[in-house]
Amino acid sequence: MLGLKLATDPRWVNIVEKDIAEILTDHAWCEQKAASNAISLTVHFPDHTELVNAMIELAQEELSHFKMVVEKLTERGLVLGRQRKDEYVNDLLHFVRKDGDKKNVLLDKLLFAAMVEARSCERFRILSENFSDPDLKTFYHNLMASEAGHYKLFISLARKYIDREIVDKRWQEFLEYEAKIISNYGKAVGMHG
Repeated sequence: MLGLKLATDPRWVNIVEKDIAEILTDHAWCEQKAASNAISLTVHFPDHTELVNAMIELAQEELSHFKMVVEKLTERGLVLGRQRKDEYVNDLLHFVRKDGDKKNVLLDKLLFAAMVEARSCERFRILSENFSDPDLKTFYHNLMASEAGHYKLFISLARKYIDREIVDKRWQEFLEYEAKIISNYGKAVGMHG
């Protein structure tokens, strides 16, 4: 369904399990950034009513996920810690068109968000299948479906505002680009590490 060209090695979980505080902190901040991205889309495209309404709901859901992850940290006697830099996201941003035709900018912003959600969904699946901690296994299984829904939302919004053929072609370009950069990741603790 996701179409990712390069799968994460399931042994990534072995790295993650060595530092639960770090993965949960990184995950929490990823949820916060996703909420901020949804709000940013409403700021940049206020005349797209369906997008605005969808992004308001998404921002609320992402903030609820942020809260859920912070609660997992608290349950374990851990603290949130400072926001982490997400090198994967920064690498992916290099592919996003930021100037020029407004439709191209909208398309790339939506596909960028879809890509981050798709990779996060894939990582959640790996955690839900391979974590030795049963509580976290269930936690990530439950979040996985939500991430898949977010991925679908961004793709469907792109197809609402831009011709499907253009969207699908650009999505394939995103998938190819992401396959090149993701090969640098999966070796560190972090949701996209």
